[in-house]
Amino acid sequence: MGIFGLFNSKKKETLDHGLEKTKQSVFDKISRAVAGKSKVDDEVLDDLEEILITSDVGVETTIKIIERIEERVARDKYVSTSELNSILREEIAFLLAENNTEDNDNWDLPTDHKPYVILVVGVNGVGKTTTIGKLAYQFKSAGKKVYLGAADTFRAAAVEQISIWGERAGVPVIKQQMGADPASVAFDTLQSAKANNADIVLIDTAGRLHNKVGLMNELKKIKEVMKKVLPEAPDEVMLVLDGSTGQNAFEQAKQFSAVTQITSLAITKLDGTAKGGVVIGISDQLKVPVKYIGLGEQIEDLQLFNRREFVDSLFSNK
Repeated sequence: MGIFGLFNSKKKETLDHGLEKTKQSVFDKISRAVAGKSKVDDEVLDDLEEILITSDVGVETTIKIIERIEERVARDKYVSTSELNSILREEIAFLLAENNTEDNDNWDLPTDHKPYVILVVGVNGVGKTTTIGKLAYQFKSAGKKVYLGAADTFRAAAVEQISIWGERAGVPVIKQQMGADPASVAFDTLQSAKANNADIVLIDTAGRLHNKVGLMNELKKIKEVMKKVLPEAPDEVMLVLDGSTGQNAFEQAKQFSAVTQITSLAITKLDGTAKGGVVIGISDQLKVPVKYIGLGEQIEDLQLFNRREFVDSLFSNK
C-alpha cells in the first residue's frame, strides 16, 4: 500500500472512531426496531422516524428521509429490513448531494485567483479559532502559502489563541491590539497576503450573537473593507458549529444565516458524541454544504467532509 493509500486508510479509521458513539446509538436502535421483522412496514418507519429525530437529524429532515423510504417501499412493494441500512445510506447521501456537499479528497483550491479568502464565523466556544488553526495546518501541509487574520479583537484570548495556532501551523498571523477595528485587521491581513503572494487567507471574527445588529454591521464592514483590497473577497463565509450541542447548533446556524450569507459549514467535536446526525439536518435545512468535520483534539484531526464515507461510517454494520 502506497503513502496515499495509508493516509486514506488512517482518515477512514479516524472517521469510524469519531462517529462510533453516534453509530452505536443509531445502529443499535435500528437493530432493535427491526428485530423479528422481515419487511419494512409502517411500524418500522415510525420507529425509524423517532430514532432519527432523537439522533439530532432534525424533524423536517427526518420527515423528508422517511417520505423517500416510503416511496421506495410503495414502488418496490416489498423492502426487507435487512436492506434498511443500505437504503438509509443512499437516501442520506443523495440528500447531502442536493445541498452541494461534495466528496472532497484533497485540499485543492480554485486556481483562477489568489489569495482565496475565507471569512470564518461562529459563536465563542464552538472551536472556531481551533478550526482555523487546523485548517491552516492542513493547507500548509498541502503546500499552500497561508495567512491568518486575528479579527476577533473583542477578546484578548482569541488573539492569543490564534497566534499560538499560527506558530503551531507555521503560518504568519496578522493582528492588532485588543479592541482594534476588526475591519482594519482584515484589511491589513489581505494587503500583506496579497503582497506576499499567499494562496489562502483565513479571517477569524468575533462570536457574539446577543447583539445581532452589531454583528451584522461588523461583518458587513469587514466585507466592504476586504473588497478594497480584493474585489472578489471573501470567496467563502464559513460557519463553524459544535456538533456535540445537537439542536443548539441548529439554532446557531439559523441565527447566523439571518445575519450573513453562509456558504460552507465546518462541524466540530463530533468525536465523543452521539449527536452526529446533526451534520445531516443542518446541511439539509440551511442548504449549505458541509466542507469540514472535526474528529479530535490533535492538529490533524480536521477532515475534509466526504458524504459517502460519512454515511458509510454511520450506517455500516461491519
